[in-house]
Amino acid sequence: MKSLFVIGLLASASIAAAQTAPLPPSQPTLSSTTVTAPVVVQPIPAAGPRTKPHRRVPPSPAELRVRAANRAATLEPVAAGYLNAVQVYPFSDGAVFRVLTAPGQVTDIALQPGEALGAIAAGDTVRWVIGDTTSGSGEGKRTHVLVKPFAAGLATNIIIATDRRTYHLALSSAERSAMVALSWTYPQDQLIALKAAEDRARAAQPVAAGLSVDQLHFDYVISGDQPAWRPLRAFDDGRQTFIEFPADLGTGEAPPLFLVDGKGTAQLVNYRVQGRYYIVDRLFETAELRLGLKRQDVVRINRSGQADKRRRAS
Repeated sequence: MKSLFVIGLLASASIAAAQTAPLPPSQPTLSSTTVTAPVVVQPIPAAGPRTKPHRRVPPSPAELRVRAANRAATLEPVAAGYLNAVQVYPFSDGAVFRVLTAPGQVTDIALQPGEALGAIAAGDTVRWVIGDTTSGSGEGKRTHVLVKPFAAGLATNIIIATDRRTYHLALSSAERSAMVALSWTYPQDQLIALKAAEDRARAAQPVAAGLSVDQLHFDYVISGDQPAWRPLRAFDDGRQTFIEFPADLGTGEAPPLFLVDGKGTAQLVNYRVQGRYYIVDRLFETAELRLGLKRQDVVRINRSGQADKRRRAS
C-alpha cells in the first residue's frame, strides 16, 4: 500500500510540473492577436566602378572675348531714351538692343516706316510667342514685331532682317515689368538726307553771280575720247572759263585739267569745282582733261573754234 501511495504522489507532481511549465518563446499562444511581418532581406548590390567628381571647365579665352564683345555692344534701356512709353534706341550696325518683357504682356518692336520685313529668327521658339503685323498704309506703312514670353526668367535672342538693315535683339523676361514698345532713330539716314539736301541747294545756286548772257562766249570745241565724264560744253565771260560736265560728275573720279601751250607741253592749272562745273580764273586757248594710267582718256578743249587736228600720242 505504501508503494502505491508513493507512485500516486509522483504522478501528481509530474502532472503539476507539466501544467506550470512556460511555453517556448518562439511558439506564440493561441490567444495572442499580434502578427509579426516577415523580414525581407535586400540583396547587397555589387560594387561598381568608382566615378571621378565633375570638375568645372573654365571658359576659354575665345569665349571670354565673345562675352566681353557682346556686353560692350549691348544697349540697355535708359530713362532719357523714352518717348512716352516707347524706348527709342539710336540704330547702329552690329549693336545688340536689350528688350525687357513679362508673361501676359506683349512688347511691340516697331521698325522704320516704309521698311519691308524679310525674316525673323529666334533662338527659343517654344517658350516665346513671336509674330508680326503692320500699321498705316503707303509710304507710312510700318511693320511691328510682337513678342511675349510664357514665363519669367527666360532669355533668348532674335534677329530681324529687312530690306534696309538687320536688327539684333536680346530678350529677357521678368515677373511684371515689361517694355511696352521700342523703336529706333537712324542717324546715318539723317546724315544722308542732310547731305542730299545740301547737294540740291548747291546745285540750285548760280555758277557765278553777275553773269550776262551777252558777255558769254561759247566758241569752244570739245574733241577726243568719249568717257562718261566728257564735258557737255565750255564757255567764258571774258575773265573766267566754265566747263560744264554731266550731272553725275560727283559719283565717279573727276579728271584733272591741264593747259597745253603752243609746243604741246601740258601743265596742271588751278581750278575749283562748283556742282558740275569746273571754273578756271583765266582764259586759255587749249586745255586737256586726262584720266587713267596705262590707257588714258583724253578730252581736248579748244577756244576760237580751232579743233585740234593733231593725233594724240598714245
